[in-house]
This record gives sequence, structure tokens and C-alpha cells, in this order.
Amino acid sequence: MNAETFADWLRRQGYRVFRTQSSYWYEVSPRVYQAFPYHWVIEPEEKELRRLLLSNNAVALRYSTPVGAPRGKMSYHVVCEGDYELKSLPRRARQNARRGLRYASVEPISMSRLATEGWRLRLDTLERQGRADAESEAWWRRVCDSAQDLPGFEAWGAIRHGELLASFLAFQCDSCVMLPYEQSATSALKLRVNNALFYAVTHQALQRDGVSEVFFCLQSLDAPASVDEFKFRMGLTAKPVRQRVVFHPLLTPLFNGVSHAALQRLVRRYPDNPTWPKVEGMLRFHLEGKRPPAKQDWPECLTDRRSELLEAFGRSGKPLGLEM
Repeated sequence: MNAETFADWLRRQGYRVFRTQSSYWYEVSPRVYQAFPYHWVIEPEEKELRRLLLSNNAVALRYSTPVGAPRGKMSYHVVCEGDYELKSLPRRARQNARRGLRYASVEPISMSRLATEGWRLRLDTLERQGRADAESEAWWRRVCDSAQDLPGFEAWGAIRHGELLASFLAFQCDSCVMLPYEQSATSALKLRVNNALFYAVTHQALQRDGVSEVFFCLQSLDAPASVDEFKFRMGLTAKPVRQRVVFHPLLTPLFNGVSHAALQRLVRRYPDNPTWPKVEGMLRFHLEGKRPPAKQDWPECLTDRRSELLEAFGRSGKPLGLEM
């Protein structure tokens, strides 16, 4: 139940995976590499990043780095740490979780069930988010089938009269339980099944010996901030980090404000194309990450901590309003 197991899962899906001094990386899209496990916050040296880019002819790298790092867009991880009990939830979240738990039971399910019945839920979720073409059933089956028999992987479902209404794919990596994929039936939302699933899985994970954190997601490159609002209403928190996107040194001069404006026009012109928003997000995170924290566009969920975090930058001696 460690990072190497997670790497095996990705390899089974057909991804290229590399190990460097600071982290693991996989080719999330052609010539674009994402660091993993996703909850790791790393500070790779520039020579390590350059070597990874050049040796694999990569276009870009993306990773999470500490808030005090010299580069990176102010960002967050959605996590839950410490105790997570019904009594500690906000009143409405507590009521909704109890209502959902009365309607459906939350229990472990097989990976094969997640692969088959879970796809209907996955597609329902993508359609709600306006991303119906972003994934395929064949891809989803690979995700689930690749986790078969790997230690640390598990699937959870919210079930009513034998019908799967919502589900999680989970993986325990050392002291963290990651929940990379959650999907649910739109028809079950009003019955608060999502609330029940989020609460029950998070609660039981934090009851395990040695588990101190449940990790849900990184701030998305392209999804609206509203995709995380439900998680925050359920008592989860935004853990401040900086997300850094690094481009190949020969390409970096091409990625500037002018090319970013052109990408924004492409996104508006082709709203149903799932690729352009990701590319625009990569470039936006790259450009924002080069600016000092005080001049960046902060995520809404961190705005109430902006003064506190900027004060911490000031105490560290890092410039707040000058190009770093």
C-alpha cells in the first residue's frame, strides 16, 4: 500500500511511469507528465525537472509544491484531516448525511461491479459537469480492472434495494487514503446519497490505524470552482499548496500572454472540445505561477486566508509584490 503499488496500477492502464529523486510521474496525456501520488507536496530541483523534460522529450510537467516554494500558482488540495464525526459537521451537512444514510447503505463493493454499474454513474456525473465526452467506457473499465488484486485498492458503494446509486474508488497510500474517482446518479442527489457516501467512506478511513488524511482532489485546471463546493459543505478543507506547471525549455518562450489569449479564444469557439480547456489551464497555471503571490489570482476557497498566508511569506523573507 505505497506509491509503487499506485505506479503499478497506472502501468496496468498503459501509462508510461517514471521515478525521479522527488516523486513518481506518469504521462497523463501525450508528453505531459503529472507527479503522483497526488497528495505528495514536493520540491524537485530544477536540474531534476530539466532532465525529466529533456530525456523524455516532454512538453510539460505538473506537480504540487509547498506554499513557501519560489514558484507555482496559489492552489489547494481538498482533504480531510483529524476527526470526522457526524456531530462535527455543519448542521445542514449533518442532516443531509443522516438522511442519505437512512435511504441507502454504504458498503464495500467489487471492482467488477464498479467497472460495470459504476460506468452508468460515471457518465451521469460527467453529463452534470458538462464533460460527457471527456471519458469513455473502455477507459473506465481499464481504471477499475487495473486495480484488481492490487493491495490498498478498494471500491465503495451507496446501495438501495440492490441498486448502486453512488460509488468511490479508493486507495490507501501509507498514512493517506486517496479517493480519486467518485460518481453518482443524478436521480439520487436529492435523496442525499452523495452526502451519505462522502461521510461514511471518509469517517471509516480516518478510523484506521495509521491513517491521518483523506485526499480527494487537486484544484482542477479547467473545472469551475463550483465542482468543489459540495466537498467543502461536507466539512472538507482546502489545504494550501502551490501548483507548478513547467514547460520544455525550448517551448517556454512561446507560452506567454499572447498565446494564452489565443487559447482562451479557442476554448470559447469550441466549448465542447475537452482538450483546449486543459491546455488553457496548464498555460494559465504556468503564467500565474511565475508571478509573486500578492499579484496572483487566488482560489476563492483561500481568499479568507490570503492575509495570513501572505504574512507568512513576508516572515520568510520572500518578496510579495516583486517578480521572483
